[in-house]
Amino acid sequence: MSGPAHVKRVRALHQRKFREAEGLFLAQGRKLVSEALACGWQVKELFATGEAARTLRLRQATVVPAKDLGRMGTFEQGNEVLAVVRKPAPPALAIPGGQAFVLALDHVSDPGNLGTLLRIADWFGARQVWCTPGSVEVWNPKCVQASMGSLFRVPVVYTDLPSALAKAADAGVQAYKAEASGTDVFQVALQRPCVLVMGSESHGLSDAVKAGPGTSIAIPPFGGAESLNVAAAAAALCMELARQGRNDALPAP
Repeated sequence: MSGPAHVKRVRALHQRKFREAEGLFLAQGRKLVSEALACGWQVKELFATGEAARTLRLRQATVVPAKDLGRMGTFEQGNEVLAVVRKPAPPALAIPGGQAFVLALDHVSDPGNLGTLLRIADWFGARQVWCTPGSVEVWNPKCVQASMGSLFRVPVVYTDLPSALAKAADAGVQAYKAEASGTDVFQVALQRPCVLVMGSESHGLSDAVKAGPGTSIAIPPFGGAESLNVAAAAAALCMELARQGRNDALPAP
């Protein structure tokens, strides 16, 4: 089972065309594999070194030599456990209600950034992450790894973002669009339910999203940096959204 054909089949999932054709993706490393199993995702195949299988009690794992795992995985080193996971059915777009919020991403192209944004969405309790179809694929190995397991908990919906924001507006949901030219976020009374919209790393928000419903907000600078990474900006804005929501929930003195 650990021969060249077996290795070749798993290595094929490094490429998007094979992930799409097979409906599978790779989860690698002890944390990611443990998260996939704990969250109940369908693990089609599981491979591990003998030591990792014993330590993690992976009785269902196929034990293979470390050199084979090194060829099957995408890590430069430390390939000791790897799962071939079935993709779930694409989730339906869910307009947030009550105190919920959604993180929307307009053509985010870097897989590491998308994975980190999923971690941020998970940390702050976003119900979904909406991505434009032109955004990077969530099953990219770099994205999966950067999410640190959050993609197993936060549904990612690829959708036409201007249409989704219009639907949200029709339902009375506020959209907050991150732009350098926006209003200082510390001067805005952020309301829920809402959609927080972040633009691409290079070009910001698309013209269609800019022209759509919502309020433009910005993080004011306190130093000399030219800009913030999209993930850092999202974390700052989610923090302010959480802070205001928490203050609103506190009883009056």
